[in-house]
Amino acid sequence: MNLEQRINAFSKLGDFLSQFSNEKIQKKEDIPFNDLFFDGFKHQLKIAQENNRWFNTDNLSFSLNGWSKSLTKSNINTWLEKYSFNTNSPKKVAIIMAGNIPLVGFHDFISVLISGHDVVVKQSSNDKHLLPFLAKYLEHVEPEFKSKITFVEGKLEDFEAVIATGSDNTARYFEYYFKNKPSIIRKNRNSVAVLTGNETTEELEGLADDIFRYYGLGCRNVSKLYVPENYDFQDFFQAMYKWKEVINDHKYANNYDYNKAVYLMSEFDILENGFLMIKEDSSFSSPIATIFYEYYNDVNELKTDLNSKKEDIQCIVSKDFMSYEIVFGNTQHPNLWDYADNVDTVAFLLKI
Repeated sequence: MNLEQRINAFSKLGDFLSQFSNEKIQKKEDIPFNDLFFDGFKHQLKIAQENNRWFNTDNLSFSLNGWSKSLTKSNINTWLEKYSFNTNSPKKVAIIMAGNIPLVGFHDFISVLISGHDVVVKQSSNDKHLLPFLAKYLEHVEPEFKSKITFVEGKLEDFEAVIATGSDNTARYFEYYFKNKPSIIRKNRNSVAVLTGNETTEELEGLADDIFRYYGLGCRNVSKLYVPENYDFQDFFQAMYKWKEVINDHKYANNYDYNKAVYLMSEFDILENGFLMIKEDSSFSSPIATIFYEYYNDVNELKTDLNSKKEDIQCIVSKDFMSYEIVFGNTQHPNLWDYADNVDTVAFLLKI
């Protein structure tokens, strides 16, 4: 199977996913194997929701919409144009996936296959229904994938490289266990936003998307704000009301109530609006329904501080602050070439 065959297969998968990229699922004509797979994937989406209540209809359709837009021939070719693909024999690459947001390990999955390798997938129990079904679709679109995709439940065996995603604690285990294998080990990361007080309503409403999408469970979700001294949070809270309906989700509401009770009993100073709390805190990782914030006095000192903590930060949302900043509202719209932790997965895979 050559590179062009692999690109064609993934672009057809993107076409298939486009049917599920809105809350109203709509069957399209001219999608290969649609009669065989359309109703089945609808069922898998229902099972995924039942298995993980964070995976509501809105978040599932948002994720699938992102992938359907990414997996076009044009996008895939743009992604791959800088690499030199060789004819080395395929290696078996294991992927240990997280399960915090829908299809969170999908980029690693397609990176391994697009590089010509075989993939061995160990999924999280929180997100185990969608990817095996999409893998079956790929195998029908391009039958040569059949021998290249394996899912395992137990111990990983018989592999030559690994990509593993987990917490800081599991990363230590991964680093020890896989010390003799080529590897990418991903740890905890969070995203931050730098505000000046001059943001437009549109920018702050974009920040609301960066905060609330996927209930804040992703590493690309903003969990920490940097604000100037004497910052007035009124405009910030006003913009957050775009997501006020989030409190109607009982899991989110339970987290909000619990964390609010903890803060009040501990006599922490918090500001809140009925569905979001903000708390002054130097940490990056904030609980669900909470955003931490920290004041800054000097922009250059803040830049130096954030550069020194790059290993802990996934995205920096700001305007005209950092060369590698992300525009307000765009953290959950990564391109295929926007690699997690800024580690080029395809370059790694082409060297093993």
